[in-house]
Amino acid sequence: MPRKFTQNSEELDAEKMVLASNAQQNSNQQSKDEVDKLTRMLASVLEYLSDEDTDEIDIGYIFDNTEGLKEWWNQYKEKNRKVIEEEIKQSLGELSLEDLNKILKQLKDKKN
Repeated sequence: MPRKFTQNSEELDAEKMVLASNAQQNSNQQSKDEVDKLTRMLASVLEYLSDEDTDEIDIGYIFDNTEGLKEWWNQYKEKNRKVIEEEIKQSLGELSLEDLNKILKQLKDKKN
């Protein structure tokens, strides 16, 4: 009886290793795909910027004509927003009452 348990345990360990390996491969592939996507976007933007016929940089044109760039930028800004919010929360304890009241007034003015 203990022998079967050992075999089953070994089989479970092997299955776990296979699953972990598959998950790692999927993660690696996703990372590679993301790098490829970012490389294409960067190349597209640099191609536009290096065009000697371009007199004025049109960010709207870049967003409209670089596949996935606008979505990536929005995700980046949202992620950065959370970092900024956290920094503000951590800094609130260091502010004077006067500074906190100024911020509160700005927030109330913003709502109106």
